[in-house]
Amino acid sequence: MAGRETSSPSKKAGRVLVIACGMLAREILAIRERWKLDHIDITCLPAQLHFEPQKIPLAMRTAIREAKDAGYQTILAGYGDCGTGGLLDAVLIEEGVVRIPGPHCFAFYQGLDAFTRREAEDMTSFYFTDFLVRNFQTFFVEPLGLDKHPELMGDYFGHYERVVYLAQTDDPELDREARAAASWLNLAYERRFTGYGDLEAAMKSAAGKS
Repeated sequence: MAGRETSSPSKKAGRVLVIACGMLAREILAIRERWKLDHIDITCLPAQLHFEPQKIPLAMRTAIREAKDAGYQTILAGYGDCGTGGLLDAVLIEEGVVRIPGPHCFAFYQGLDAFTRREAEDMTSFYFTDFLVRNFQTFFVEPLGLDKHPELMGDYFGHYERVVYLAQTDDPELDREARAAASWLNLAYERRFTGYGDLEAAMKSAAGKS
């Protein structure tokens, strides 16, 4: 398991554990610092599980049971459904753990109401987040083989019309990188500042239940 940050077993009483996708690690740490949520611990599952979402439910169940064995009573799953087709929710119900509402991080970063309103117009949009901008090469270009076979670009991205960068931070360098990636993909570009969206509210709510 990647990204583990927990206290010793004797200090778990009254603490909250967020078991999150590795794509959210930086953002969760920033929210914790912003709101001084010092009683929240964090452990992250590998971001690469998104390439095999059928493995997310079992990985989450394993992490939850380890957390319960360690003494955590309040646990938040830092995931949307993330392509598991409801299988993640089935595990969470069995384990008595809640997750952030929504199908994926693109939805809860925008806020579910805003995502729903724009879902139809975004049907041909390819979403970026801060994480995906930072990891464009290693998360898309190289795994898809586009660095060696750029002729496959149309097969993967031909049905998209634009890149929509859902920005968690105001970072001009990330904006430049996102624009460059959109240009490389031959897609139009739009930036929407979302901040942390419903992720922030979910963490604050979980923290208040400890």
